[in-house]
Amino acid sequence: MTNDLAQAQNSPLEQLQTQIVSCRQCPRLVAWREEVALVKKAAYFEEDYWGKPVPGFGDPAARLIIVGLAPGAHGSNRTGRMFTGDSSGNFLFPALFRAGFATQPESVSRNDGLELLDCFITTPVRCVPPENKPTQLELKTCSSWFSAELELLTERKVTLTLGRIGHEAFLKFLKLSPRDYPFAHGAEFTLPDGTTLISSYHVSRQNTQTGRLTEDMFGALLERVQTLLQPCP
Repeated sequence: MTNDLAQAQNSPLEQLQTQIVSCRQCPRLVAWREEVALVKKAAYFEEDYWGKPVPGFGDPAARLIIVGLAPGAHGSNRTGRMFTGDSSGNFLFPALFRAGFATQPESVSRNDGLELLDCFITTPVRCVPPENKPTQLELKTCSSWFSAELELLTERKVTLTLGRIGHEAFLKFLKLSPRDYPFAHGAEFTLPDGTTLISSYHVSRQNTQTGRLTEDMFGALLERVQTLLQPCP
């Protein structure tokens, strides 16, 4: 093992992610994630489900931070990687690939070789919640992991929030009020720390299959992100 690899494996971010994976603080979420992993979906019956909290994923030096909501029951809760193996990821990763933030357009498992480029994906809730609806107590309990991860992502320049819950959780991390930075698809704000916040409808099937969020709509937001990340002339 090289010294560089040893240092990477002992980095503060990797240590934090190991702690996240072992978390059992929310009894309802622990019970649900493990029940889903045990019962499984018929299409994935032969697979071993992850069934644990899902840590963030991507480039530790990323300037683009994407904030979602929570793992999907048969996506991240099955594969162990954010947005991997479900319809949300099937929309998100091709868009990131087209914009130059991912090395490939497909994400089917945490060992499929996909890497994010100048991009990191995180969520305010790390365990799959029943009906995709975490309680306020669960959001509060998990916020310590969310905050700790964001604090380690020191190169953040643009944050893209997917959905109102992720948007408001990120503002809470910065101790800012949603009244001053209201959620709306395509809304853009310059924050007190000098970074930019852009909000989007979530990339869930409910939004993408109904046309509420289209590839062109989301692609336009990523084009704006690219512009913001360009070096100043």
